[in-house]
Amino acid sequence: MDVRLQDVRYFIAVAEELSFTRAAERLFVSQPALSKQIRQLETQLRAELFTRRPRQVALTAAGQALLPRARRLIAEWDGAVEDVRAAATADERMLTVGFHTRIGRGLVPAITATMGARLPGWGLQFRQVPWDDPAVGLAGGGVDVAVAWLPVAAGLSTRIIATEDRWVTLPVGHRLADRPAVRWSDIQDEPFVALPASAGPMRDFWLAADRRTSPPRIAAEAATADESFEVVAAGCGVVLVAAGNAEIYGRDDLVHIPVLDLPPAELAVAWRTGDRRTAVRVVVDTCFQCAAAGPAAS
Repeated sequence: MDVRLQDVRYFIAVAEELSFTRAAERLFVSQPALSKQIRQLETQLRAELFTRRPRQVALTAAGQALLPRARRLIAEWDGAVEDVRAAATADERMLTVGFHTRIGRGLVPAITATMGARLPGWGLQFRQVPWDDPAVGLAGGGVDVAVAWLPVAAGLSTRIIATEDRWVTLPVGHRLADRPAVRWSDIQDEPFVALPASAGPMRDFWLAADRRTSPPRIAAEAATADESFEVVAAGCGVVLVAAGNAEIYGRDDLVHIPVLDLPPAELAVAWRTGDRRTAVRVVVDTCFQCAAAGPAAS
């Protein structure tokens, strides 16, 4: 009998949340897909792991017996993965930094200089990850550390390095383009460019879903910032951005305006929980120290 590790992770999430809905949100999967995988796991094990009643989920005796062993299994596997990555990294001496939107803020030259000084002989590469990956490449292993806007996928360690107001990006000629600033009520009914649905809570944050009284009008979905700005420039919709990104992504066919009454966005450095490699810690500390030192040229 071959059981997928992913199904074991799904089981642990449901067991800890005691809710298929909350577990699905935590895992960034649909509830029907999660329920299907749990059913398949139960079929393979020939045991019911949960009792399911309206608004109530509980572990069966079989589920209670499996949970501690499942946690140990995942911990052992994650430890093995980290050991393998550490060994491979020791050979390759290469660290990959992931990002969703351009990093700027003086972080790239600071990271590069610090790595060169503290870990000579190491290589450093930067990789843009589409928004449909809320783990910024960390879960798949293609990225070692990431700089990204919160919220990112659950299960990662993060450290906030900057807090910036949210602005709105409009096409030149938009009815609000001449305003020095706007309020949320001025733009909430505009068609918005959205992140993919697979981005999970990130999509909701950049649509300001918690401030809406009705569902958003979605003009299009975009996998990257550059894609979203092309849609905006074409006059099809608007998009929220962080204040610093309004400068980084300056274009003649776009206008960036502060939104006065939205909570700010938080930029963080993220890494896999339990990854204690020196190279990862150097990048994390450098990002935090660079941000603490104040604004720098991008």
